[in-house]
Amino acid sequence: MKDYRLKRLFNANSGRCFDVAIDHGFFNQYGFLGSIEDASKAISTVVRAGPDAVQLTVGQARHLQSVPGREKPSLVLRVDVANIYGKELPDTSFSSVISDAALQAVQLDAACVCVNLFEIPDAPEVHAQCIDNILELKPECDHYGMPMMVEPLVFRPNEESGGYTVNGDENKILPLVRQGVELGADIIKADPTDDVSIYHRVVEIAGDVPVLVRGGGKVSDAEILKRTEDIIAQGVSGIVYGRNVIQHENPAGITRALMAVVHDGASSEEALRMIDEV
Repeated sequence: MKDYRLKRLFNANSGRCFDVAIDHGFFNQYGFLGSIEDASKAISTVVRAGPDAVQLTVGQARHLQSVPGREKPSLVLRVDVANIYGKELPDTSFSSVISDAALQAVQLDAACVCVNLFEIPDAPEVHAQCIDNILELKPECDHYGMPMMVEPLVFRPNEESGGYTVNGDENKILPLVRQGVELGADIIKADPTDDVSIYHRVVEIAGDVPVLVRGGGKVSDAEILKRTEDIIAQGVSGIVYGRNVIQHENPAGITRALMAVVHDGASSEEALRMIDEV
């Protein structure tokens, strides 16, 4: 049954997926709420733009799943919540999974669940919690035929970066991606490497598990489109972008442009001209 649900995520022609993440409100950070204060409106805007999937939480999934018709994006259900995104790590950090996560995903008609695998300097206990979360979630997902997307995230030291900043060092990303695969991931969602030209090594280390690339922080249209073009050329199975879509002045336009790169093989220059097309 996992394969049946996976087929709902990936475009039939390109074999790739464009997932828009709108789960940022789960993490209790004011700065994450830009452009999604009205969650229903933000979700509706993205749904109309027509990506392959939208990543949401149990509290907001209804805004997607109540849309009538068969053409709406598939639901990727975020099933864990953490308190590690602030400017300073709290005295006690945690990463917790919702109860009966796979069952709730089935009840919400999700195509996939998404769970984090953090590696945070000076917070090994959070890494251990993430491993425990995945180990508990894996048999549940197998039982219900629910694909499990594991999101390996390597962080820079807080004193170096002043809060939530990912580390693009391939020597740290590669082993964490491999650990996610070894723990039973059906899909990997990983950060871009600092040197995008070597991203094929991430694809290689994941083996036959599809790799979707995170968008990270907000960057210019030209930069996000060029990065997308470069990583697609290296064999990734798609992208998961959040702020570069939902905080864009034209979410539908940037979605159209990214879909052209991901599914149609458009160059970043061609896609850039599509953003403001009517």
